[in-house]
Amino acid sequence: QVQLVESGGGLVQAGGSLRLSCAASGRFFSNNILAWFRQAPGKEREFAAAIGWSSGNTKYADSVKDRFTISRDNTNNTVYLQMSSLRPEDTAVYYCAAKRGIYWSTVSNGYDYWGQGTPVTVSS
Repeated sequence: QVQLVESGGGLVQAGGSLRLSCAASGRFFSNNILAWFRQAPGKEREFAAAIGWSSGNTKYADSVKDRFTISRDNTNNTVYLQMSSLRPEDTAVYYCAAKRGIYWSTVSNGYDYWGQGTPVTVSS
């Protein structure tokens, strides 16, 4: 079992920055993929970014590429999502997710563990 706890959400003006954190604990193995998804009101949950825990390789949705950066701290078992040039359409609840195995997935049902989510609101 893996536990994921997100933090760092809040209210920010358009063009601003915010960093989300996801602390992982439990039976956490090196061959995991950690990801960030987001869900805006009335919309389906969508993939934002992912990182290989061992490799450090990253994958981004087109909508966040060049604005968001995912990273991990292996020592503290924490994944980060640095968000810059934020737009009102980035407003959503952001979820941290983990999946076993080394293969990428950009769909929510490909992930085994989820955090409770942290809300991000970008004002215009």
